[in-house]
Amino acid sequence: MIQTLAITVVVEGIVCLAYSIRRKKPVRPILLTSVFANLITQSLLWIVLSHFFQHYLATLLIAEILIWLIESLFLYGFRLNHLSISESVFLSFVMNLSSFGFGWLLPL
Repeated sequence: MIQTLAITVVVEGIVCLAYSIRRKKPVRPILLTSVFANLITQSLLWIVLSHFFQHYLATLLIAEILIWLIESLFLYGFRLNHLSISESVFLSFVMNLSSFGFGWLLPL
């Protein structure tokens, strides 16, 4: 769990960094929000997957959609990020798609 959390934080951190620089948004608050949100959502993901492991792919799909929405709300809700709801949804989508894709390719 710690290994996948670290990979997720690094991959999504790179996405946050690139987005923040490109869109001239505050880097530190967005990165901190991402890390905080990931601590919560990754913990919930592992709990859910351990309970519904016989339906792993369906559970993973549903959980990833919920994680995307939850992290969008975190990014939007923290005002120092200066993100609109559409920016938050987009950033969260790109973050989660990137970490999911990267994680799917790793033999963990």
